[in-house]
Amino acid sequence: MKLLLDENLSHRLLSAIQAYFPGSTHVRDVGLQRADDATIWAFAQEHGFMILSKDADFHQRSFVEGQPPKVVWLRVGNCTTERVAATLLRHIDDLHAFAGDEESAFMIVS
Repeated sequence: MKLLLDENLSHRLLSAIQAYFPGSTHVRDVGLQRADDATIWAFAQEHGFMILSKDADFHQRSFVEGQPPKVVWLRVGNCTTERVAATLLRHIDDLHAFAGDEESAFMIVS
């Protein structure tokens, strides 16, 4: 399961989660740092990523377009990168189950 981190997340998060989510990347690392949601969505879909975002826009898009890509919506507010990483790792089993669920399009993690 590879995650595509949205612009609203620090690129430094990758170093904390890469071992658990190999192949993950940040939008800035693939030239999408100022891209609109539709472009990020298409990139994630084409390259097999799940989108990780603190933005409700991707959550709403998943209702309209379904999946892929799947969307993980982080509901953690303003916090440190370390807290975001800890939250993701606390839910790692749930995230893997979500990735394998062919019906689900989004997951909320808080």
